[in-house]
Amino acid sequence: MATVDTSGSSRTTTETTPMGGLSLRWWAFVLRGLAAVAFGVLCWILPGLSLLGLVFMFGAWAIFEGILAMAAAFRHEAQEPPSWMLALQGIAGILAGLGAFFVPGITAFALLMLIAAWSMIAGVLQIVTAIRLRKEIRGEWLLALGGVLSVIFGVLLVVFPGAGALALVFWIGGFAVVFGALLVALGLRMLRTRNQIERGTGTQQQRSIGGYASSH
Repeated sequence: MATVDTSGSSRTTTETTPMGGLSLRWWAFVLRGLAAVAFGVLCWILPGLSLLGLVFMFGAWAIFEGILAMAAAFRHEAQEPPSWMLALQGIAGILAGLGAFFVPGITAFALLMLIAAWSMIAGVLQIVTAIRLRKEIRGEWLLALGGVLSVIFGVLLVVFPGAGALALVFWIGGFAVVFGALLVALGLRMLRTRNQIERGTGTQQQRSIGGYASSH
C-alpha cells in the first residue's frame, strides 16, 4: 500500500521559498529593533546622562545589536550560506561597542566620532544587504531605509560635531527610535509572510492528500 509522507514538508517549504531561510530569524530583527527603541527612549528620558553613562548605554546597545545581526546572518536551519553583509554589520556593531567600553578615558568628541563611524559603516552594509536580499525577503525597503537613515545620521554627526550635548543626545535618541521601529516593522512583516506561506503549504498538503485518497 502506498503512503504519503508529509512529515517535515512544511518546514522544507518554508526554507526553500524566497522568504524561507531568513524568515526563520524574524525574531532577531524584532529584538534588534526593540533594543534600539529602548536605547533611544533612555536617551530621551535621561538627557542629563553623564558621558560615562552614555558610553555604557551605547556600548551595550552596539554589542547587543551586533550579536543579533550575527544571529540573523547565520541561518543553520535552512542549510544556506550565511549573509556576509549581515555578519559584517554584526562585527561592526560588536567592535564599536567594545571600543566604547575599553578605550580608556574616551572623550565626548571621540565617542561622537565612534558613533558616527559605526552608523555610516553599518548603514552602508545594511543598504547592500537589502539589495542582495531583495529576492529573499519582502519589505526589503524597510531595511534599505534604515541603512540610508543610518548613513545620514552618521554624516550629520561628523558635519555638526559642535552641537550642544543635550541636542546630540536627543539626536542619537531620535535616530535609535526610528531605526528600531523600521527593524521591528521588517521583522513582523517577515513573520506575517512566513505564516502565510505555512498556511498555504498546509492547504496544499490537504488538497494533495485528499486527491490521492479519492484516486485510490
